[in-house]
Amino acid sequence: MASIQTFKAGFCTHASCMAVRGSGLGSCEFPAQVFLIQARGKMWLFDTGYAHHFLDATAHGLFAVYRKVTPVFFNESEAMLVQLRERGIQPQDLSGIIVSHFHGDHIGGLKDFPKIPLIVHGKGWQQVRRLRGLRALIKGFVPDVMPSDVEQRLWYMEQGKKIALPQSLRPLQDAYVVPDSGGEVLLVALPGHAAGHMGALVLCDDGWHLLAADAAWHQDNYREWKLPAAPSFLIMDNAQAFKQTLHTLRQLDERAALTIHLSHQEAR
Repeated sequence: MASIQTFKAGFCTHASCMAVRGSGLGSCEFPAQVFLIQARGKMWLFDTGYAHHFLDATAHGLFAVYRKVTPVFFNESEAMLVQLRERGIQPQDLSGIIVSHFHGDHIGGLKDFPKIPLIVHGKGWQQVRRLRGLRALIKGFVPDVMPSDVEQRLWYMEQGKKIALPQSLRPLQDAYVVPDSGGEVLLVALPGHAAGHMGALVLCDDGWHLLAADAAWHQDNYREWKLPAAPSFLIMDNAQAFKQTLHTLRQLDERAALTIHLSHQEAR
């Protein structure tokens, strides 16, 4: 069966209520978590977290606003390239990087992994690929962190084998198999937060795990229906779809059908 390791590649801060309405204006850390998936002798990263490429791209000009709104704290020792090498894993050992969506805190380290296939939501990429300037900033997309050869390295989720999911994973309906994973790593659309937002279902010894990225920022979003503060919805791709995805997470959580991992809430 597959396995998952969790890493932290920097963090940003923001008012707590932006993630959970009513939790106050106190500053809260939002870790940029990255997951290493291993299955059938292959390895994939789920996102990359921050890296110096992100800091460089947001150091001045229009995109400096990004870091003023959400201050970023990152040490080079936290770069996924460094953390993996400390474990004897080189970039070329990866079969791919699964990009949950195109916000800077999820793609900041892509340039550290040259030539590695990038697994993305095809329709989502088409929505953001040409964004520049203010339009990109509003969508949380920092074009300068993308590799120059990105178009040659893309593998679209929609290219994978589409399968129907078992009743135990409903209301999720279908998923796409990640190549060479033996069906132990599946990609699912989790719309709302950002264009092309997706998650990964990973079959481990103790059952299915859902890497849900930013489908929620805190488990209270779906367990207690404590939504993010109203301003958070202004920057979302589709607020109604985000709420529907929260309903999906809530149903999955109530059934104990799987373990849910959120990118910005560390496991308790």
